[in-house]
Amino acid sequence: MATGSNEPKSRYLQYLEIVTGSLEDKRRYRQYKARIKRLPENYRTAVEALERYLMHFGPADGAGAMSMYEDLADLFEQSAADGTPIRDIFGEDPVEFVEAFMANYPIGQYRARERNRFTSAVERAAGENTARKDRTD
Repeated sequence: MATGSNEPKSRYLQYLEIVTGSLEDKRRYRQYKARIKRLPENYRTAVEALERYLMHFGPADGAGAMSMYEDLADLFEQSAADGTPIRDIFGEDPVEFVEAFMANYPIGQYRARERNRFTSAVERAAGENTARKDRTD
């Protein structure tokens, strides 16, 4: 069922990806979860908490999110190998850490569109901007 990078996908795989999303992203996510499962318990607990936060507030797009999760796995694998204490990774404010971490990745099309729509609506309500910028045509 796997195809090489130069092989065209069968119609079945094309249809399946339309319905379920990218099979490559799903494979990458399973690999990420396997990497996290191999971490020592305290690192795994920290990553799982961070992952929950990212699921709510992180990038919404598959490829962008997967890059972020893979980098997260790299960070915690290296930290575990070096014996870096959890608090040294996060610092005093875990939310500040995760917000800085997320700032390195695209926010996703949905969130970007909604942020623009929200900003435009507030500007119109305040009488600052009469042109409609929240259209996504």
